[in-house]
Amino acid sequence: MSNEYEIVRRVYQAKDDPDAADRLIRDYMPFIRAETAGFLQRPPAESDDELSVAMMAFHEAITGYAKNRGAFLSYAAVLIRSRLIDHQRREKRHRGNLSLDASTAEEDDRSAAETLVGDEDHGEKLALRDGTRVEIMELTRKLAEFGITLTDVADDCPRQKRTIAACQRVLDCAAGNPEIIEELLRTKRLPSARLCELGGLERKTLERHRKYIIALLLIYSNGFEIIRGHLKQVMKGGTAK
Repeated sequence: MSNEYEIVRRVYQAKDDPDAADRLIRDYMPFIRAETAGFLQRPPAESDDELSVAMMAFHEAITGYAKNRGAFLSYAAVLIRSRLIDHQRREKRHRGNLSLDASTAEEDDRSAAETLVGDEDHGEKLALRDGTRVEIMELTRKLAEFGITLTDVADDCPRQKRTIAACQRVLDCAAGNPEIIEELLRTKRLPSARLCELGGLERKTLERHRKYIIALLLIYSNGFEIIRGHLKQVMKGGTAK
């Protein structure tokens, strides 16, 4: 526990002190190398781009870490793996001019295109899993500023089509009136009167699903791409009533 406290103390110091950040990265190079080795399935060489990517991800973890995100090294490990997966996918997209219709040497009955698609699909699944975890951690932190938990949001989630449609109107209203989001972030309160006025919504609907609507507005204003993609599917669902 004391060791974790010391790490967190150094992380917060490093946020505003580039020299402290450099020292922290240098001291935790064994950790960064180990995470890179786990990804590559071999010890990384100094010339490997992946090692540089992992170091930059560790620095990104320093700047983005908050205490309610759990243990710092666990958070950093997730971020390092996510950035390494992103790097791997970019490398595959820009690799050579190999004919995608030619058979691979190892598997004559599979084309290079089929091999790449299979590998990339696996990488995408890993990236989606780790990326989702990071987004959920960030959303949890944002919701905490409003005194809301993910459990609150789940309990507040509408089930009926007409209520889901009303929540969609809230999003449309906020998209066309950015001052709504600004007021929400500034006051940490849902501007119900303004939403009712602009969107023709019933106040009781807003109050009944207040926590869920706040979560929606946060998600659609802070770049939660993975969670937002899931919500697009939810908005199409619901039970008729």
